[in-house]
Formats: sequence, C-alpha cells, structure tokens
Amino acid sequence: MSRPDAHVEHYVAPVDTTSVPVDVVRIDAKRSNLWLDAWRDLRHRPLFWISTAFVLLVVIVSLWPGLFTNVAPNNGCSLANSNGGPEGGHPLGFTRQGCDVYSRIIWGTRTSVIVGVLATLISTIIGMVMGAFAGFYGGWLDSLLSRVGDIFFTIPYIIAAIVVMSVMPVRNEIVLAFAIGGFAWASTARIMRAEVLRVKQADFVMGAEAVGLSRFRTLISHVLPNAMAPVIVVATLSLAAAIVAESVLSFLGVGLGGSTMSWGNDISQAQTSIRTAPMALFWPSLALTLTVLAFITLGELLRDAVDPKARAQR
Repeated sequence: MSRPDAHVEHYVAPVDTTSVPVDVVRIDAKRSNLWLDAWRDLRHRPLFWISTAFVLLVVIVSLWPGLFTNVAPNNGCSLANSNGGPEGGHPLGFTRQGCDVYSRIIWGTRTSVIVGVLATLISTIIGMVMGAFAGFYGGWLDSLLSRVGDIFFTIPYIIAAIVVMSVMPVRNEIVLAFAIGGFAWASTARIMRAEVLRVKQADFVMGAEAVGLSRFRTLISHVLPNAMAPVIVVATLSLAAAIVAESVLSFLGVGLGGSTMSWGNDISQAQTSIRTAPMALFWPSLALTLTVLAFITLGELLRDAVDPKARAQR
C-alpha cells in the first residue's frame, strides 16, 4: 500500500510527437454547390458540347436569319422552278410553289423558336406560381390548386390548342404560344410543388421565419431559389415539346397562316409531292428533328447533372 505523500511521476509525451486530429476548414478546397458540381460533370461530356453548339446555332439563326441567306423566302417564287433541284444560290432546291427551300428553313427557325420560347415561359411561370403556392402554404389552397392542376393535366394540350386556334380570329406567334403554354403547365406545377415541399423543411427556412421574415418573402427569397433546379431542366424539355406542338398545329392547318414561315407549313405543303420531290419534305423535317433532338438531349444531360444520385451511378 503506497503512502499518501509518495511522489508519483507522470509521463508526458513531447510536444513535437503529439498529433491531435482537429476539424479544420480547408480554405484551399474547391467551392461546391449544385450548379458548380453540375458544370464540373457536364464539361467532360462531349454530347453536352455538341447539343449546346447546335442550340446556340439555332438561336443565332432565329435572331439573325439575314446572316445565313439573302434570298427572301416568299419573294421571287416562280412556278418555273417548281420542285426543282439544287442549283447555284439555292443549295436545297425549290418547293412546289418554286420558293427556295433553304431560305424558308432559315426563316422558319425564327417562328419555331419564338413560339417555343414564349410557350415555355408561359407554362413555366404558371406552373411555378401554382406549384409554389400549393406546396408552401398547403391546406385548402394546396387542395384547390392541386385539383385545378389535375384537371389541366388530363387535357392533352395539343387538342386544347387545336380547339383554341380554331375559334381565334387572329393567328400569330403570341396567340399560338398562349394556346400551347396555357394548357401545358400542369407537369411543371407538380414538380415545383414537390420540390417546394422538400425545401421548406430545411433549417434555413425555419431560421428565416424565426428572425421575423414574412412567409411570402421567405418563399421568394429562400425557397424558390433552392427549388429551381428541376424546373429549369423541365423547361428545357418543354421547349422542345413546344416547338413540336407549333409544327404539328401548323401542319394540321390550325397554327400559323400558310404565308408564315414555319417548318410545319412547309412539311404540310410538301407532303403532296413526296413521291415526285421528296427532298422538299425531307429538309424541313430534318431541321425540326435535329432542333428538337438537341433541346431534348441538353435537357436530359442537365437532369442527370443536377441529380447527385445519377452522377454517382456513372
């Protein structure tokens, strides 16, 4: 038994040999957020650059068609060139009315892009408002807006647009965009509602309300910016669908007038000569296919890039 006053020596390790792990913030670490991670993933995918380059080309052609052709699409049409083949200054030949196919495709790009962008903006804005209010406020407002969305979701927007355009006395790009976008917002509203329901459970939303921020300002300042990623992806895919819808309505004769430059009009007019002059039908169909394919591919790549689970599986 040791005495109480006995001296007990304690071993102390040298300072230079001790190593205590401490959580330290790495200042030199790369910044990371949803969009930076998506960009780091997209920039290594060749298909992203190909689809982006084609989308940019389509946008440039729609904004400045005069840079790509100096031939008026309607002026200078001559029946002497009806269904004629390619020649100098007319690389894609002529339509049945003797108009230049290449010029009509270039100028038709503007119509398709204008209608597609306007219809996408209309459907996205309506869907965002309906979905955000339904998901954030809940209760009877959620039930009401969700039932309205269910009603519009069951209505095929192509058929609804056909009915609207059939009774409208004026047919232009704005009217056609409202006819398409006014009935195509239900899917966007569902996605926005689900994302708002997820985001509003976050701690920063609770903190914003705790410091006295109103619910509406919390929705605008904190919830919506963090719920926009899937909506942007859906908008890219919706743009492709809107371009197809415009061409379908013009093909059926209930879209824009026959004198308006539109790929759907050109396809409709060329179908009667498919056996004798198939190239007049082939070129606008190819332009429509490549444009829609580029937007769909870009939307699919964006959807995979903003999804951490999809990135981890590759």
